[in-house]
Amino acid sequence: MSKKILVTGAFGQIGSELVPALYKEFGKDMVIAMGHLNVSSDFNGILEKADTRDKDAILKIIKKYDIGTIYHLVSLLSAKGEVDPSLTWDINMNGLKNILDLGVEFNLKIFWPSSIAAFGSTTPRDNTPQNTVLEPTTMYGATKSAGEGLCRYYNKKYGLDVRSIRYPGIISWKTPPGGGTTDYAVAIFYDGIKTGKYECFVREDTKLPMMYIDDAIKATITLMKADLKSIKDWDSYNIAAVSFMAKELEQELKKYIPNLAVTYNPDNRQKIADSWPKSINDERARNDWGWKHEYDLPKITKVMVENLRQILK
Repeated sequence: MSKKILVTGAFGQIGSELVPALYKEFGKDMVIAMGHLNVSSDFNGILEKADTRDKDAILKIIKKYDIGTIYHLVSLLSAKGEVDPSLTWDINMNGLKNILDLGVEFNLKIFWPSSIAAFGSTTPRDNTPQNTVLEPTTMYGATKSAGEGLCRYYNKKYGLDVRSIRYPGIISWKTPPGGGTTDYAVAIFYDGIKTGKYECFVREDTKLPMMYIDDAIKATITLMKADLKSIKDWDSYNIAAVSFMAKELEQELKKYIPNLAVTYNPDNRQKIADSWPKSINDERARNDWGWKHEYDLPKITKVMVENLRQILK
């Protein structure tokens, strides 16, 4: 019998869409969804509740289901992370180290997401290269930068197959905004459709790399299915889809909500956004394992509006 797949953080923005995609790819009985506090009440797959900081609890799950692959998605995000930096380090780093240690012990294949938050104000902001300066300005970013180093270390020292992507801002309609700096690009759809207005927490000229959730899920599964020999970067791969300014998203959304009223009132997240790339160079991912995006801004806007109009009626 094939070894099973464990997804930690299964009910967050990525996990809530990755789990169904893995069901489709491998079958529902092959995927174990793990949550801690945030667990969907209507979930009907195989569920385990545990905290990734509790190594023994994860060990028991690995043994119970004969796990062969872990998608380790648990993380406190950028803006929330600044509220409690110590907790962010504890969850993001100690949880990751437990997973990596168990990966070595049980010869697991692991996916761990990094982020554009690993970059910083000294990073080239336009067409940010694969290998460049990582000087993050948030605790979340610091955990992603350190996590990349940890993954690289475990690969070089122990031969652990741990793969990673630096996600840009992710746009999704299935989960509400979750406290990230790029979440304005989700919140504008929710508020715009519900109320016809939105107060944006970044400037209108703020340009950031973004990606529709379906592209993010496709990239994740494609990377994990790629031949081991094709993987050249063992810290984390840049991937890109679209880069746009907040004002450009407003203008695109006005094609569907002509009377949309958007005001711009930057808060503490503006400083974070100003330290992140405007656009990403992802040639390595495209060349090494065939990454290719499908969704541009008009297509993202269309699918977001169509789906949210159904659920926000």
